[in-house]
Parts: sequence; C-alpha cells; structure tokens
Amino acid sequence: MNRYPVWVYITLVVALAIGLLYTLPNFYGESPAVQVSSARATVKIDQATLERVQQTLDQANIPYTGARLDQTGVKVRFADTDTQLRARDVIDQAFNPDPANGDYTVALNLLPASPNWLTAIGALPMYLGLDLRGGVHFLLQVDMRGAIVKRLDALAGDIRTLLRDQRVRHSGVSREGGTVVVRFRDAETRDKAREILSNNLPELAFSDAGGASEPRLVGTIRPEAQQRIQEYALKQNIQTLHNRINELGVAEPVIQQQGADRIVVQLPGVQDTARAKEILGRTATLEIRMVDEENMTAEKLAAAARGEVPFGSGYNVTRGGYPLLAKRRGGLTGAPPPAPTPGCDAGTNDRPGHLTLDATGARIFRDVTRENIGKRMAILLIEKGKGEVVTAPVIRDEIGGGRVQISGRMTAAEANDVALLLRAGSLAAPMDIVEERTIGPSLGKENIERGFQSTLWGFVAVVAFMCVYYMLFGVFSSIALAANLLFLIALLSMLQATLTLPGIAAIALTLGMAIDANVLINERIREELRNGMSPQAAIHAGYERAFGTILDANITTLIAALALLIFGTGPVRGFAVVHALGILTSIFSSVVGSRALVNLWYGSRRKVERLAIGNTSWK
Repeated sequence: MNRYPVWVYITLVVALAIGLLYTLPNFYGESPAVQVSSARATVKIDQATLERVQQTLDQANIPYTGARLDQTGVKVRFADTDTQLRARDVIDQAFNPDPANGDYTVALNLLPASPNWLTAIGALPMYLGLDLRGGVHFLLQVDMRGAIVKRLDALAGDIRTLLRDQRVRHSGVSREGGTVVVRFRDAETRDKAREILSNNLPELAFSDAGGASEPRLVGTIRPEAQQRIQEYALKQNIQTLHNRINELGVAEPVIQQQGADRIVVQLPGVQDTARAKEILGRTATLEIRMVDEENMTAEKLAAAARGEVPFGSGYNVTRGGYPLLAKRRGGLTGAPPPAPTPGCDAGTNDRPGHLTLDATGARIFRDVTRENIGKRMAILLIEKGKGEVVTAPVIRDEIGGGRVQISGRMTAAEANDVALLLRAGSLAAPMDIVEERTIGPSLGKENIERGFQSTLWGFVAVVAFMCVYYMLFGVFSSIALAANLLFLIALLSMLQATLTLPGIAAIALTLGMAIDANVLINERIREELRNGMSPQAAIHAGYERAFGTILDANITTLIAALALLIFGTGPVRGFAVVHALGILTSIFSSVVGSRALVNLWYGSRRKVERLAIGNTSWK
C-alpha cells in the first residue's frame, strides 16, 4: 500500500544530484576581470586579440587566472581587484595609444568563479540584480523633438527630389522650426506642387501661406505620423542601447521603456561607471555615400591620409584597413534602414546582406543607383565626426522596390556581421542622462547577506516548529522542504534567471507555502487516525485525500503569480518568476519527496502499531 517502485527512488536521487550540481556554482562567488571589446564597427575581436592581450599582460608581469574569447570580447580573470585595476590600465594603454580616438573598449567586469568542470556541463550561477550585485542605474530622456527635426530634414530632401522629377520649379525648400517651407514664384505652380506632394508624402499636411507675390507651401507632420516617428525612435534607441551594452559584457541588463519618452537602463556588476556613460551617450548615424572614384589613386589617397582631402570628399578606412574616399553629398543618410538580414544568392552562391527600405528611402535609392551604375557606394557609420566604412559594394543595376542586396563574396559570418553592424549603428534620436544612481558592491553584498540570513532563519524556525509539533513526520517534511529549496535554486541557475531582493522575498514566501502542503497532509493523517483507521491506511488516505486540496490551492496561487509575471514590470516580474517556480517545486517535493521518505520508513513494515506524528496515543 505504502511502497514506491525502485524507479521513483532512482528518479528522486538523480533529481537531487542534478539539483546539487546546478546549485553549487552559486557558492563560488565572482572574480574580478577585465573585458576587451570593440569600440568601433570596423574593429573585430578574434583569437589574435586574445593572444595580444595575453602577451601584453606577460610583458608587464601581471598574473592572471584565466583568459577566454567569447561573443562579447576577450575576458581575463584576476585574483584581486588591485591586479584587475593595474591590468586594465596596461591593456588600455597598449590597445588605445590615443585615448581620444580608441578602437577598443577596456572595461572592468565580474565573472563567475565556478570551477571549469562545472562550467563545462553548463552549471552557471544565477544572475544577480542591481540591488544585490551593485552597479549603475540610468534614466535616459529621448529628445523626441530631435527625432521630428531629423525627419523634417529628410522630408525636405524628399520634396526637392519629387519636385525635380515632376519638373515643378520652386524657389527653395527649407526647414523652419517644426515645418517645411516650399517657396514658389506663382500660385498656379504652388497649387500643382501641393497636389503632387500630398499624393506622395501622406505624413505631411500642407497649407498655403504668403501673398500673391511670395506664395508658399507650409508642411507640418500629421499627429499620427509624429506618434509613429516617436515610437520608432524609442524602439530604435532601445535596440541600439542593447548592442552597445554588449561592449560592457553586462549579464542580464535591464533596458526598458518608461513613459512616452524615457528609457531605464540598469547595469548590474558594472564597476566602470564613467565608461558606461560614455558608451551609452555615443551618437552615431548611418550614411550611404558614393565612392569618389576620380580621386581613388595611390597619390591622392596618400595625401588624404596626411590630411589633404579633396574638396567635397571624406577620408575613411574600410573593414580590411584599406583607405577610401567617399563623397559628402549625393546619397542616403539618416537612421539605419529597418530589418537588415543576411541571405544567400542561389545563382552565385554569394551570401549578400539585404536591406529593406521604406517608400521614401526606396525612391531616393532608386534615383541614386540609376545614376551610378557600375560605381561603388560606401555604407558608413559616422561617430564622433569620423566615418567608418562597413562595406563598399558595386552598384550592378538600378535598385527599386526598397529591397537592397549587398553582395561581394562574403562568407556567412561576414554577411551576419554586416547585418549586425547596420542594425546596431545609430540612435534614431539624441538622448540625455537625466538621472544616475550607483549602488556599490558593498551595499549589494550587504543585501545578499541580509537576504540569506532572513531565508536561513525562516527555514530554521519552520523546521523547529515542524519537528516539535509533528515529530518524525515533521523531520520528513523538513527534509522535503530542504529538497524544495535545492530544486528552486537549481532551476533559477539553469534558467539563468536574475535574482533580486524581491526574488529573495519570494524564496522566503515559498518556504512557508511549501511547508503548508505538508501541514495539510499531516493533519489529514491525524484525522484518519482519529476516525479509527490503521496507521498504514491513514498514511495512504492522508496523502491521497490531501493531494486535491494541495493542487487546488497551488493552482490558484500560480494563476496570481502568472498575472504578476504578465502584467508586472521590473522587481514585480522578478518576484513572480521565483514565486511561480517555487510553487511547482513545492508540489513535487511536498507530495512526492515527503511520501518517498514516509514509504521508505514505514512501507516495509507489515504491522505498524503507532505513528510518530505528534500524538503517541493514536494507533
């Protein structure tokens, strides 16, 4: 009646072993480290970079405990923070001889100190939130007016192109404040232009202005178009911030919208606050310019490298390190086009990058490519006044329809790199840091200690009560409770969830709720004993009849936790994740785990005279 098959015990032992393995990394802490990543789109981090970092440290006689290359850059561990700071300075001087124009980001970091054998099986510690690990909190204000102004400048260029294509003469197009003003010589031409522009530029509302001597059209962006521009600017800036924060190697950063025009950025574990501010505050734009083929001679390129750049052109360097002159006028500028992706050309087996342009960009691109077939165009990221060439493909044919293919015998990795660079490049609108808060590692350590103490003493109090009140069955319940805590920590580590102070509160709450199931079971067994059942039958009936109540109670609590997870934000979601996982582990440990112990103790006995469940008079 009260016996489990062997496979159940084997399953429990395996689950406990896995839980222990994935819980262990959380007890090793973190090691101070230095991370080297790319600060420019055209600089790649590879195995040669790792070897150069190691050589630099060896020459400076700085010991390190490990170095590796991953997707975010080169990471080197050190035994203490003093060595870490000294190594950061040495690496920064070697990799960025010109601090004002550095090619690499050298930042302080913290890395898990787990043994290699645990890391090899994917056993990693939980991520700690800002309140537990320390770090920096930024509140960024997006300049929505700047986004509107940028769009108005682009629309002014669209108006010039449209009127030129339709052979409509005008006396000038300019942006004045929040409007675009088009001047004409007579009212008849103005009326003709209004019809053309209204049909082709629906996001602008045009109105007449000026008298008969100076007829003008004044275009303002419609409210619904303004909202779309602002929403795009916010989403683009959030995506760009994600890509930039990768340079710092922050684990589980929080980047989310707050209100209509603000972005919250939380960077747990960041020690180099000044470097974080510099990276977040960078402004960059994507531009597509024509290559100045006439001046692409060895003599003029050498002169341009010395600062003697031909008039109307700019000197840039390609990803391969080759010099290139690009014309400053005549191309497509502004924010990066949406949805750049790698692809594959079945005919040539090239792996081109694809750009999908909006209607306005497609029209401008068609005109530019039609006039420059057989010539090269350069795609540049402009940052700090300096342009970096991402790629410079040849225009094979007129490109219409908004689908742009960038080819050139790229490998799959290179095509992915180009797509990533074009996605990550620029901010759609300027941003200002309006609030900054720094939480030191010492405060985070104190929060961890307090959270650990509260959980520990809560656990001890519950165990003491259960053992006194329910005797041996209380011991079984306490062991099941410890297993529940082990399973919960292991799950959080396996899922690489972020633990915050609300998460620790959820763990403490889970302990109370998990023991509640065993209280229901023990009280049900007591009740069956009062009704005259034999001890073995009472055990069986107690677990069977209490299970429905336990399941119903936990499902209703799980629904509330899921509601918090879906509709909550920030710390509320962290609480909900831990609470929901705790409910699932508590059902398993309270019902299956505790009964396995009871069955192991009492199930092999043919006759049980009494149960140690708090009242020895029951038989």
